Amino acid sequence: MLITPRQENLNKIVILNPKGGCGKSTLATNLAACYAVRGETPAVMDYDPQGSTMAWLDRRAADLPAIHGIAAFKKTMQATRSWQLRVPNNTSTLLIDSPASIDHDDLRELTRDSTSILVPVLPSSMDIHAASRCIADLLLVAKVDRRDRKLAVVANRTRKRTKSFAKLMRFLDSLGIPIIAVLRDSQNFVRSAEQGLGVCEMPPSKVKPDVEQIERIVRWLDDWPDRKRDSTSTTAVNKRPGVARTLLNRVQFGSV
Repeated sequence: MLITPRQENLNKIVILNPKGGCGKSTLATNLAACYAVRGETPAVMDYDPQGSTMAWLDRRAADLPAIHGIAAFKKTMQATRSWQLRVPNNTSTLLIDSPASIDHDDLRELTRDSTSILVPVLPSSMDIHAASRCIADLLLVAKVDRRDRKLAVVANRTRKRTKSFAKLMRFLDSLGIPIIAVLRDSQNFVRSAEQGLGVCEMPPSKVKPDVEQIERIVRWLDDWPDRKRDSTSTTAVNKRPGVARTLLNRVQFGSV
């Protein structure tokens, strides 16, 4: 796996969860649309062999705000890999839709130089277990330092006042990693995807709760320069130094 070379001031956002069907592409496309609507031309890099993000872009009308697509899952003999994965020089936001079943080497490469890492999690025992392993690998294998405050969780397809939602929120709270948004189980995301839209581009009266959560994520992502490690401020994030090992043990012994 080859990731684009470093670009100064590039907001590189990695959306990661090795389990399929957790909503990575939905999150990537809705964030891309939100950035595009406000006047940027974001880039989305699709590593998922299913190509869901690129298919969404293909359905997107030409008169909508532009989004640059990079089909990273495709390989060709007609161009070098670095040329295929190039990011336009004027791009300030890059969203990476990661593949499922990523190995440790690719995990390290994918997250290298990232400014933000988002882990979408669904409210089921299987998904919570997969997310536990993913976060443990990010902390132990990819050496993501929690003091950098680049790692966050998005609860996805939730239904409040259910036992599964309560279990998910207890699990996420136990990690000491911020839960920056709670996306509801809404048909708005399905309908917008079918049209190559983000929910922010649909009639406001129908999508207000969903747009509010997407905008919460964008605000957190926009703060990436201020979330860089401050070596003099290591308060709450260091109160649980063994969280990665503890989490990995819980995964291995089936307690999550």
